[in-house]
Amino acid sequence: MRSWLLGEAGDTDYGKLLRLGLLLHLLMGTRVKGDAVEVIVLGTNWSISNQNGSFTLPDNQTLPSGIYSAFHRTLAVPNVLDAYNDVDLRWMAYDNWTYTNKFKFDVDHYKRVRCLNLTFHGVDTVAEIRLNRQLLGRTDNMFVRYSYDVTKLLERDNVLEVEIISPVWAALAKARALDAANRSVPPACPPERYHGECHMNMLRKMQASFAWDWGPAVPSMGLWKSVQLEMYEVALLRDVDVDISRNETHWNMHISCFMDTKGKENFYAQLVFYAVELLNQTVVIDTYTSKPISYLAPVIVFDQAVPIEEVVAWWPNGYGDQKLYPLHFTLNAWLDPSGPEVRAKTKSQKSLRVGFRTLELIERPAPDGRGNTFLFRVNGLEMFMKGSNYIPSHILPEQQSPERIAYLLESAKDAHMNMIRVWGGGVYESDYFYDMADSLGILIWQDMMFACAMYPTTPEFLASVSEEVRQNAKRLSHHASIAIFAGNNENEAALVQNWYNTFHDIDRFKAEYRELYLGTVIHELKIVSHNGRPEPLVSSPSNGKASERDNYISENPQDNHNGDVHFYDYFKDAWDPNIYPRPRFASEYGIQSLPGSYAWERTKGSDNDLAQVMGHRQHHPLAMVPITTQLHQHLPLPLPEDKDYNEALIYFSQISHAMATKVETELYRTLRDTEHNTMGALYWQLNDVWVAPSWSGIDFFGNWKLLHYWARDFLAPVAIVALYDKPTKSLNISLICDEPTIDTNNLNVVAHIHLWSQLMPRNSTSWAVTLRANGVQYDKIIPIKDLLQGDFNEHNAYLEFQLRRGETQLSRTYFFPTNIASAVGIKDPELEFEFASKICVDTPNGKRNSISLSITVKYPAVFVYLELQLPYRYRLSENGYMQTTPVHVVHVIIETNTCIRIWRKSNFNIWTVNQFMH
Repeated sequence: MRSWLLGEAGDTDYGKLLRLGLLLHLLMGTRVKGDAVEVIVLGTNWSISNQNGSFTLPDNQTLPSGIYSAFHRTLAVPNVLDAYNDVDLRWMAYDNWTYTNKFKFDVDHYKRVRCLNLTFHGVDTVAEIRLNRQLLGRTDNMFVRYSYDVTKLLERDNVLEVEIISPVWAALAKARALDAANRSVPPACPPERYHGECHMNMLRKMQASFAWDWGPAVPSMGLWKSVQLEMYEVALLRDVDVDISRNETHWNMHISCFMDTKGKENFYAQLVFYAVELLNQTVVIDTYTSKPISYLAPVIVFDQAVPIEEVVAWWPNGYGDQKLYPLHFTLNAWLDPSGPEVRAKTKSQKSLRVGFRTLELIERPAPDGRGNTFLFRVNGLEMFMKGSNYIPSHILPEQQSPERIAYLLESAKDAHMNMIRVWGGGVYESDYFYDMADSLGILIWQDMMFACAMYPTTPEFLASVSEEVRQNAKRLSHHASIAIFAGNNENEAALVQNWYNTFHDIDRFKAEYRELYLGTVIHELKIVSHNGRPEPLVSSPSNGKASERDNYISENPQDNHNGDVHFYDYFKDAWDPNIYPRPRFASEYGIQSLPGSYAWERTKGSDNDLAQVMGHRQHHPLAMVPITTQLHQHLPLPLPEDKDYNEALIYFSQISHAMATKVETELYRTLRDTEHNTMGALYWQLNDVWVAPSWSGIDFFGNWKLLHYWARDFLAPVAIVALYDKPTKSLNISLICDEPTIDTNNLNVVAHIHLWSQLMPRNSTSWAVTLRANGVQYDKIIPIKDLLQGDFNEHNAYLEFQLRRGETQLSRTYFFPTNIASAVGIKDPELEFEFASKICVDTPNGKRNSISLSITVKYPAVFVYLELQLPYRYRLSENGYMQTTPVHVVHVIIETNTCIRIWRKSNFNIWTVNQFMH
């Protein structure tokens, strides 16, 4: 390695521009000859037809594409996500479909190009690819990039065909082959309520596309990523991994530049590395200008140190800024020892942004003396990880757009999340997803794409998985947001708890589990494993490093004293904190709710009965029973035959969902500094793929359910928590502070006692408090009887606690001593509202309508819930709130294409629990 000094221009803007100009001069060929690699994107002029030609779309289709999207876009078929179309359009998944592209190629112009490579970045999924009637190859993994040498096949007029086989029939064929060899792997089919398809685990495809308990079966087919014709001399720069570590004086970048080459000859290369904001030098790696690189392992590895004082550290959301530094790499690769020819296409480039941070998974002996901790330490600071689980932004992979991704991740940031888990039944997300996570400070727990199943271990399957893991690990690992990789979702638990009747052949299934995850997935992840990164987890949930003694199949992968847990209990009172475990880290938990009423109106179809559509889309094996069981414990749910049953079911389900998740999350946050040392809470789930009963906090249209509004408060950096301890009939008051430093002056807690029958607090008390930086202050334990005395009792009163600095409210929470359905004094609040202000402004994406609603009541309004009755995405300043004052203003932002000039009261529906207290 040799560094060429380009100048000591300093850190002024002029100096940076000067250095950049010098870099460009260098890259234009002052040192080594060669021309740029050329890429032609085959993104347009595709046609699509089914096997017998009865359905055809003309050659104006663009990529990314899938059959459901393409045919709906041309109005040939309805939207698969409306009404019962998940079943009614299933015939599309049973057919075979061919994508055809006819393109011209200037053979004479490119006749001196040594390598012409046709690269498919994402084929969904089982396909045969032909160019000019010559077979290029077959694909069987939608997560893998496939490249083919077409140097000898290209003509002036070309016909490219991608014949995609029905994933349903392809999966069935593979399952039958395993059955015939007595090597079947369960589960064969999903529960009947899913209306799904069988044998999802046979294919390396988004597992959720065959149905899940929250999503439809839409077995997609298509070209879900780009197709490119790459023209180069011998190799091109494909991925760059930057592993960052630090010592007392320097940050170090351990850089691995991975190349693709189709040839079977060793070659020569020079790499130029430039970091305009970090280095006054351009780094030139010229080791391989005289020493060839092996085509069997085409990678250039080097280290680059940067003084600590030159770097601003990257921090997760809520702890500091997300400073990202641009890095630029140019590879020049050639075959002849004397150097590249003047016009040879030898130069390829890669640009990326990195954040400087250290991240450790700390598994040390736990404070309670049982097992190990499981916590993340970033830049030396132990952090409580709070957030959610992310499923694909759309069930059709080609529609997982940057706009949808940005909105969801920004919503996570707005709710103070610092980590989300990319769940293992979806997809490895796009580069844009991880770039956004980097810029927003959201750490990513990255599952590999295996979920809730046993999987084959045939040589062909394992080879495909190996390539899948290598490609995606190299693509993702440089991101500051990537916190940890995990081998699968729940498959260890499924195996040892006999979810799929594996006990009859348990030794085989254990051996196959270890072969797939230890021998293949974890083994291939070693390509990006370095001392500066946590070791990958084999499964989630698991016992973390304690699993090693069991060779990673533990008797109880849900051990509260090690690793992470997933917890679900739908029949105990979810508002009671005493039912929940005391784990080290909760990476999944939650209950269901339904999307808002207008979301159902947008999707159910005008001729369909709402209750029947909701029933069709409720995939939980126990149907609505888990939801109604919770509602009956706290809220006045009408009888099913009552006319207001459906709207109450929808509204109350969101209250119960928000309250249950609030209580469980607050419990985990308060356990941080106890002997349990709980250090993470990621609830299930952030988002939805259609309008249906699910665990999500944000509905399919992007509108926040009550859970996400409440999450802004219960995940806030500073929060007051009042949790009921049933054995002692007391409230535990805890004060949470995630901030590394905090001003503890002039802090106090105010406890208000409210009557259900009257506005404004009827009694109050206050006391001085303090906060513990990056920790929990366990303030006091208050018996309920000490608060509710005299005219106040558990039935006619409820409690409000505010954490204040002086008179400024920092946080607020409520405690309801009895179930609200039996509360005494709740009456019609006589709610009215008026539009207080209306503004419309331009935004990069359209118009933003901002309005204010002035809401008046004469009596307390319980869990005021507002819903826009227009087909737009909107956000409220709050929702599901307690109105205890005569007037309250709620602000609304609505995203539209044009300004809405006239607002009518009918544009909003407002519900309160009061109206159902018959």
